[in-house]
Amino acid sequence: MSAIRFNALQETLNRTPRPIEDTVRRSELFAQNVFNKQTMLQYMTREAYDSVMNAIEFGTKIDRKIADQIAVSMKDWALSKGATHYTHWFQPLTGATAEKHDAFFEVTEEGYVIERFDGGQLVQQEPDASSFPNGGIRNTFEARGYTAWDPTSPAFIYGTTLCIPTVFVAYTGEALDNKAPLLRALQAIDDAATDVCKYFDKNVTKVNATLGWEQEYFLIDKALAASRPDIMMTGRTLLGHSSAKGQQLDDHYFGSIPTRILNFMRDLEQESILLGIPVKTRHNEVAPNQFELAPIFEEANLAVDHNSLLMDLMEKVAQRHQFKVLFHEKPFKGINGSGKHNNWSLSTNTGVNLLSPGKTPMKNLQFLTFFVNTIKAVCEYEELIRASVASASNDHRLGANEAPPAVISVFIGTQLSQVLDELENVTKGKLSPKEKTDLKLNIVGKIPEILLDNTDRNRTSPFAFTGNKFELRAVGSWSNCAGPMTVLNTIIAKQLKDFKQEVDVLVETKKLKKDEAIFNVLREYIKESKKIRFEGDGHGEAWEKEADKRGLSNNKTTPEALKAKISKKTIALFEEMEVMNKVEVEARHEIELEEYTKRIQIESRVLGDISRNHVIPTAIQYQNTLIENVKGLKEIFTNDFEQYATEQLDLIKRISNHISEINSKIEKMTNERKSANKLNGQKNADAYCYKVKPFFEEIRYHVDKLELLVDDNLWPLTKYRELLFAK
Repeated sequence: MSAIRFNALQETLNRTPRPIEDTVRRSELFAQNVFNKQTMLQYMTREAYDSVMNAIEFGTKIDRKIADQIAVSMKDWALSKGATHYTHWFQPLTGATAEKHDAFFEVTEEGYVIERFDGGQLVQQEPDASSFPNGGIRNTFEARGYTAWDPTSPAFIYGTTLCIPTVFVAYTGEALDNKAPLLRALQAIDDAATDVCKYFDKNVTKVNATLGWEQEYFLIDKALAASRPDIMMTGRTLLGHSSAKGQQLDDHYFGSIPTRILNFMRDLEQESILLGIPVKTRHNEVAPNQFELAPIFEEANLAVDHNSLLMDLMEKVAQRHQFKVLFHEKPFKGINGSGKHNNWSLSTNTGVNLLSPGKTPMKNLQFLTFFVNTIKAVCEYEELIRASVASASNDHRLGANEAPPAVISVFIGTQLSQVLDELENVTKGKLSPKEKTDLKLNIVGKIPEILLDNTDRNRTSPFAFTGNKFELRAVGSWSNCAGPMTVLNTIIAKQLKDFKQEVDVLVETKKLKKDEAIFNVLREYIKESKKIRFEGDGHGEAWEKEADKRGLSNNKTTPEALKAKISKKTIALFEEMEVMNKVEVEARHEIELEEYTKRIQIESRVLGDISRNHVIPTAIQYQNTLIENVKGLKEIFTNDFEQYATEQLDLIKRISNHISEINSKIEKMTNERKSANKLNGQKNADAYCYKVKPFFEEIRYHVDKLELLVDDNLWPLTKYRELLFAK
């Protein structure tokens, strides 16, 4: 065994689980480090508190004098918790979070030392916008950008720093982050859904989109991870033969959580609870060393912030426990990858979940309205949804027919399919008395009965109805939820807006009653969106062929999928709903193409480096040992040594062949990379996708074969059996 592997394994075996004390009730710890409503009431004047609440509920601006009051209250609370610095915490288009810490410490003109934090520092700061991805919105010499306080997401303390969630915009006003478009999309869905709710309940004045994410991840020992350059540089293993034992026995899923892992989870949960992240569920996932964490659902903007914060928190807590956390969607070949299911719904200020049926036909008609409109929106913009979850890492799941596939479809279950089929057959125009009775009693009236835990799960569906919410399963574990949530809420807002216009036309011009008008529009939507509904197995060629017949897209690669983001239809959608303008849309497309290219470029370089500088020298070293062995056999068995050296000679030839193939393919890959680097934009991404990336598997094939041939004591890379089963 190589010295690096030996030392890494020894370090892992010597670890002793650190006991974690978590006897304090979670309810007592929850949000202790969050400047939430309860804390604000303790530190603010009533005037300041009401101003913040109005900003949250109605989007009203906060007066500068009130902002000063809020800032002083926030500073006093932060200092009482031991904070020394503050930062505007934002989410640039890197996919990660960003922060610049400033001390409360200041020196006055009189030379006195004080702690200061005022409304101006709270509301706005100016980080360097040129150093973040901007897609051409800003020139390098035009560095000015602003972070602006988002009062809908409460400030929190992490370590000794007061973190203030903010949006990040250019000097010219365009959004340079993930949060600003999300907030606009949430405003759009609020306006559109509230208008539709008025058909059923005049008391509804606000609708919130809710989100419950499920974060899947791998944990491997820190020392073992450090011995793998590919994991450290790319987040995944570019090489490595499958372990004899993987997940085929199904013995890891929901199994007993190992002590060391459990200590990490307890520590993480305690940190999360203090920061107001309502973590609820933890368990082993399907693959070895794969796990999942899920919270109670929250308002979508806050949920997105909490997921971004949690991912950062996980990496820091993992370091304390000598782990490396892997968020890559496919860190190991041959076993399941990781997703981040986004459970989405809508709830009113009156406490009603709009995707949950009620006890009366009217409540069920409301449910059907939002249910059918959601399906219709997904049908209309299925390519855009696929684009919203596209990335170099997520392609390993979506394009490889791992749950879910690249074809976007909607699963609703047998019972609800029957309901929609019956509604589809309702007569156009005014309903007959019998049809009205049938609708109210036989179809709409029975929905609560058939929906109680009566929808099965379809793990291959990218977008599935699960009882009282839709689950977007295609989001990758490495992704920021803001992207897909911005798209989903925008397309449904657009659909609800169109729906209301159509219903109002039927009521005003055709003189139909409101219920009849709603049924007529919904019936047409059911017909028009039927192609997106699919109840079967989403994997394999059969569904791909069927999806093609239905006219559904099957964009397996990110460069192909991202084209939908700059289509005329998409730009018109975002501009109409005032979520993004054309400049912002095109900038994001450029940034995502560039990120894809850079990730494939980095993987290509790392693969070439490991293969030539680690693998081939080791293979040659072992081959030289075999050659010396053959020479010795020839001296002993002069005349018929080949009889005794057949296997060694064959092994030498096989090793030579694999070395030759690796060198040849790396050379070709490098030349393709050089050619790709001369291109820009879409052509550059396409070249990396279709010309450079195909060499990855070819090179890997020969390296993994060498792993099986070369002496284990010499092999330089920590193997899958060690990475996945070392506790």
